[in-house]
Amino acid sequence: MKKGIVYKLTIAGVLFISCYNTKSSRPPASRLPSLKEIFKNDFLIGTALSAEQIEEKDSSAAVLVRQQFNAVTPENVMKAEIIHPQWEEYNFDFADKLVDYSKKYGMELTATPLIWHSQLPPFVSKLNDADSVRRYFEDHIATVAGRYDGKTHSWEVVNEALNEDGSLRNTVFLQKLGSGYVVEAFRLAQKAAPNTQLYYNDYNIEQPRKRAGAIEIVKKIQAAGVRIDGVGIQGHWHVDDVPLNYIEQSIQEFSALGLQVAFTELDLSVLPNPWGRIASADISQTAQYEAQMNPYTKGLPDSVQQKLATVYARLFLLFLKYKDNISRVTFWGVNDGQSWLNDFPIRGRTNYPLLFDRQYHPKPAFYTVIETKKKAGIVIH
Repeated sequence: MKKGIVYKLTIAGVLFISCYNTKSSRPPASRLPSLKEIFKNDFLIGTALSAEQIEEKDSSAAVLVRQQFNAVTPENVMKAEIIHPQWEEYNFDFADKLVDYSKKYGMELTATPLIWHSQLPPFVSKLNDADSVRRYFEDHIATVAGRYDGKTHSWEVVNEALNEDGSLRNTVFLQKLGSGYVVEAFRLAQKAAPNTQLYYNDYNIEQPRKRAGAIEIVKKIQAAGVRIDGVGIQGHWHVDDVPLNYIEQSIQEFSALGLQVAFTELDLSVLPNPWGRIASADISQTAQYEAQMNPYTKGLPDSVQQKLATVYARLFLLFLKYKDNISRVTFWGVNDGQSWLNDFPIRGRTNYPLLFDRQYHPKPAFYTVIETKKKAGIVIH
């Protein structure tokens, strides 16, 4: 057994979870407790919004988002392939709409990502020389970050720059600009957006080797006299293997560097993982569809619902323990139907990783997360 904190459900906690199984009556949305209100003195509660949700075309999502969340992140509309499709062409339509949305409803906006090797505009893949890549790099940061300075609370400046062993990924930016490109991205972002907090964001950086790589990045940025305000741990985990001890260690180690920690893309897959126990969020990886890899097409069994509820509660107890070091907890999607995990790494599966089901109804996990704050049904031993 791994050393560290151990989480245990009391009898009251088990009974509480059981009360909210999939057959329970569901209160109207207007009578639901509000995540943002429950945790308002602890950390922000966020969600990722699709283009349709930004435009409030889905009335159920529109009501739920306003009720439950006080922070928003764009799911796709600020990625480079959308916001910067051609050399001299920028498309700010949806990004501007998101800024207006966040202002209208008093939500904190985190923009993402400025520099990411994936979902780049096609013209970048055709650049063969370092000068052209540098021109794109500098112009993109200056233009996009500069436009939204003071309109967004934070930027995830560099996203997923690390391999699992903590070394830098062999991306176009590393190839053409060298290992200093991460520091330079933060330097340029600081100049373009002096009123915006700046974060490094990645998945699996709670794992020791990758965490060490992230810490090395942070120290290089700080040694160069460049500002970095926080680190985003994505939180794409599997319900059977959430590394609570590593997460706690990561909060401690990043906080010791003077950083805030955000959990930026939280979801817990309940489906079989084709790669074993350690999850991956590398969207370039895929696996073949097999029926046994998609076992819950007709709904999630109560036993799995309760497991999901228990694990989410344990996570939030840990978050509450370190609430002074955590700026935000953002779920990657509003409901299960929206989740990218329905198509990753195997297309066409039916996953259930969030707190709200496909009809925007609260799941048992929603109530156990609320319970971590409101009652003593689940405790840390």
